[in-house]
Amino acid sequence: MIQMNCFYVLFCLLSLNCERKINHSSQAANINFETTQSPVISIDSVQHSIHVMVALCDNLYQGIVKVPEGIGNGQKPGSNLYWGCGYGIKSYFKKSTEWQLISKRPFPNGLKKDSVIMERLVFKNKSKNIYLIADAYNGKYIEQCTKDLILSLQGKKKDTIMINHKTIGLYGNAKLDVYIGHNGLMDFNYSDSISNIDGIQRNCIILACASKNYFSEILKSSNAKPLLWTTNLMCPEAYTLHDALRGYVQNLSDKEIRNLAATAYSKYQKCSLKAALGLLVTGY
Repeated sequence: MIQMNCFYVLFCLLSLNCERKINHSSQAANINFETTQSPVISIDSVQHSIHVMVALCDNLYQGIVKVPEGIGNGQKPGSNLYWGCGYGIKSYFKKSTEWQLISKRPFPNGLKKDSVIMERLVFKNKSKNIYLIADAYNGKYIEQCTKDLILSLQGKKKDTIMINHKTIGLYGNAKLDVYIGHNGLMDFNYSDSISNIDGIQRNCIILACASKNYFSEILKSSNAKPLLWTTNLMCPEAYTLHDALRGYVQNLSDKEIRNLAATAYSKYQKCSLKAALGLLVTGY
């Protein structure tokens, strides 16, 4: 039942709200974010990593049509639509035969309502020396999650963690940055200055409704490469990312990665492959 809700709620309810906002981002209120210069850390000095930032679905703090309370509480990751639900990032990747969960990192006050990141999971690919770090952002802080993605792509936010005496790159130190969730730019405008400060072009995946429409100018100014994003309404469940990463790990072409993602989306959403290929695109 939870898995059915994940599709029904997001496509049939949230899409009603998203549809009104596509191509109308100028109506959103301005949000000013303060940025700080992070320490300079070489991306080549850390393990190959993928950093997934998940903005938990939130009835109260996000501009969405309300979903059932059990999956729409952005302060309860365990049952959240994008995290603990059957097709949420945590649930789906834990069951994957391609990724192994090697660490669950608690945060200070991680389960308290005002914690920005509620939970962090670290997976390792079973065939390649690649790590995946998944962060569950409190739905209240979707703006912070969006900001962290953009600052990462610009090289302005960087961090690392230690796993088994290995340094794992986060944010701008990851080789691939991923955003999952509601398209926050439908609710607010990112008005900070946008520029890449270290000359590194980073790959990104943005699985949110009409992400190409809203993030194009930001990504171009950040010198980021959109490996996968969307042209219209979509359900950002984990299988799309999972199968796209299968191609990424195997170093397949951008087109092949997109095809894997679209095939998964078509299968689970029961839509035609042509429709999925029209929704999920790569590049500008």
